[in-house]
Amino acid sequence: MLIRKILSYTFPKTLWHYYSNVPKIYLTFDDGVHLDTTPPLLEILDKYEAKATFFCIGKNVDRYPSLFEQIIAAGHSVGNHTYSHLNGFKTSTKEYVDDVKLASEYIPGNLFRPPYGRITPWQYNALKKNYRIVFWSRLSWDFKYSVTPEKCFSMVKATKPGEIVVFHDSLKAFPKMKYALPKLLETMKKKEIEFATLK
Repeated sequence: MLIRKILSYTFPKTLWHYYSNVPKIYLTFDDGVHLDTTPPLLEILDKYEAKATFFCIGKNVDRYPSLFEQIIAAGHSVGNHTYSHLNGFKTSTKEYVDDVKLASEYIPGNLFRPPYGRITPWQYNALKKNYRIVFWSRLSWDFKYSVTPEKCFSMVKATKPGEIVVFHDSLKAFPKMKYALPKLLETMKKKEIEFATLK
């Protein structure tokens, strides 16, 4: 929580969560698209009539454009996650910004999420004019090998309205996401909380 407050102060125009009386949660999926994980993920979301935002890697969209179009056709929103999944702390500002611009040739819109949540003040200043930079308020940890499917669900089950939740559309995360996501959707459906897209 302290780290989030520091980052919110450092990057004041970034989005971490919504303040609203409307009972909505914002699901996000990083790192797609993937042939083996995106189609079943879309099926899960469709089953529960849930909408989400996919922060896609440009080179994956470049490789599988029809799969990317399926996301949009299903009514989900999309965002830029760089072309090469760069770590901002290990990349020069010019290389980072150029990579984001390259991804924008394949991913429409102005939503951007930095991979690993790592972005420098210089990269932030270069991108904030053209992009809405999105972080999150709740992380599923589905990408971490030591996290079990049950633990993954425990990390998200207390999600509250207005929160932005991160899962991953990747082979590494899929077994845990496949277990935790339906349980989260069922839990929130019982509470009459809907899942909305970021815009």
